[in-house]
Amino acid sequence: QVQLVESGGGLVQTGGSVRLSCLASGRTWRSYALGWFRQTPGKEREFVAAISWSGGTAYYADSVKGRFTISRDYAKNTAYLQMTGLIPEDTAVYYCADLEGRDYYTAYADGDKYTYWGQGTQVTVSS
Repeated sequence: QVQLVESGGGLVQTGGSVRLSCLASGRTWRSYALGWFRQTPGKEREFVAAISWSGGTAYYADSVKGRFTISRDYAKNTAYLQMTGLIPEDTAVYYCADLEGRDYYTAYADGDKYTYWGQGTQVTVSS
């Protein structure tokens, strides 16, 4: 059974930092790219960042570029989203999801292409 479990969310002040984790289990994780998305009530799900199956390439939404960093640790089957310079607009539920490796370069920002999703973790940035 494939599972993705996010953790690390919470309440943080503007300008602060948070690191989210996504623990994956249930299949050969090295074949899959990982992505982070976020969503706030009343808004569509938004792409945040993605990292390739090799960890060699990453993509970011313009809104987080330079502030967020995605990484993965194969030994721990865990992906991370290091978030710095947080602003209230970053407040959302953050989800990780996995993507077939062959779809990465063409669909990394398309949430509909991702297969399995975690339950999400709330990040709230106070002003």
